[in-house]
Amino acid sequence: VPSPIFGATIMGFGLWILLDNQSLIAVLQDSSMVLKVVSYILIGVGSFSMLLGFLGCLGAIYEIRCLLGLYFTCLLLILLAQVAAAILIFFQRDWLRKEANEIVSQVVVNYPGQNKTTEQAWDYLQRTMQCCGWNGREDWEANHMIKNNSLDLYPCSCHNASLPPHNMADSGFCQVTSNDWPVYDTGCLGNVESWLFTNYGIILGICLGVAVIELLGMILSMGLCKSVHQEDYTKVPKY
Repeated sequence: VPSPIFGATIMGFGLWILLDNQSLIAVLQDSSMVLKVVSYILIGVGSFSMLLGFLGCLGAIYEIRCLLGLYFTCLLLILLAQVAAAILIFFQRDWLRKEANEIVSQVVVNYPGQNKTTEQAWDYLQRTMQCCGWNGREDWEANHMIKNNSLDLYPCSCHNASLPPHNMADSGFCQVTSNDWPVYDTGCLGNVESWLFTNYGIILGICLGVAVIELLGMILSMGLCKSVHQEDYTKVPKY
């Protein structure tokens, strides 16, 4: 029964969302309770799946039909919940995009704020994806520090590595030494969407692989349950 491995995978993904501090996830979850709730749900589902897999193994070893039936029913409910979540995300994708835009916009406007983890994650995202702002560099024009400072500043993590000056700081603000900001022109939204489009095959494959594992577990448990006769309840271990 593959459910313990499947459950450990889901729980690990939930822990990654909760503890990650160097990606867009860290930026979004700091200002949105939705991602935190999702991470706790994934951790709970993963832990429950591991327990469920243990019960399924007991049911298969000792041929206990009630445990096999419980294993099948719970796997079916988890699969239906995943399908419902996928449908919800698909139909709410415009709202999710708007919500992400509002969250990131607030991070940019208040940078540097009080949450250092969020700022470090945003700096890391801009450096690694070679982008500036969410929709573009103009997002930073609303930043309080840039608007209210007498010096001409720009975010250091936006600095285009191919333009002088070199060896700039990785975070905070840098002073402009030329007529224009030496930053990337592309917004991070476009780069994130491009990354998702490039890797959608891998993401879809992982989702389908999880669904196939669940279906195999359901089929195996159903087959074992049918092969166990009613009188075989005497195989239940007595303690």
